Amino acid sequence: MTGLRRFLDRTAPVPVPERCELCATPVPGEHPHLVHVTERRLRCACGPCAFLFDNPGAGAGEYRRVPDRWLRDPSATGVDALDVPVGVVFLMRSSASGRMLACYPGPAGATESELPPTAWESGPGRGPLADELADDVEALLVRRDPPTSLLVPIDACYRLAGIARRTWHGFDGGTEARDAIEAFFADALARATVLPLERQP
Repeated sequence: MTGLRRFLDRTAPVPVPERCELCATPVPGEHPHLVHVTERRLRCACGPCAFLFDNPGAGAGEYRRVPDRWLRDPSATGVDALDVPVGVVFLMRSSASGRMLACYPGPAGATESELPPTAWESGPGRGPLADELADDVEALLVRRDPPTSLLVPIDACYRLAGIARRTWHGFDGGTEARDAIEAFFADALARATVLPLERQP
C-alpha cells in the first residue's frame, strides 16, 4: 500500500464546480451572470436566481442581469475614428459614474481608461449599435483589423480579457494570443445577428 500511495498523491485534484454566488447551487460552465453596478463586479448565478433580477429595480437596483444578446453592425461604423493605441477594445457605459470606459485586453487582463467624449461621439457613438447599448451589462467590442463592431454581453468581454492574459507572450502577444483572440471573434461573429435594417440609420 505504501508503494501505491505515491501514485494517489500525484493524482490531479477533482475540479471544484462553480456555484451560484447567491444560493450556492452548482452551475454549469455556461451560466448567467449578474453585475453589481457600483462595484462593477460580476457574480455567477444559477438560472432561478438570475431570473429574479430580470425586472428593473430588483435587488434595490444594485444588481443587473447580463443579457445574452449579440448584435453586429455590418458597416463597423466609427472603428477608424476611434483613436486607441491597440487593435481591440471594448467600450461600456457605467451607470454609476455616467462615463464611457474603454478597456483593452492584454497581458494584464483588461486595462481600463476613461474614453474622451469626442472619441466616442465621432467614433462608435455615432453607429447604430450605440443606441442599443445597455449600461453596465453590455459593451461595444471593436476591432480595427479587420474592422469589426459588435454589441456583446459584458461577461464575454471579460472572458476575452482572460484569454489574452493567459495566452499573451512578448510585446505583441505572439501567435498563441493572436490565434486565441481570432477564435473568440469567429465565435462571436457566428453568434451575432445583424442589426435589423429598421434600427440602422
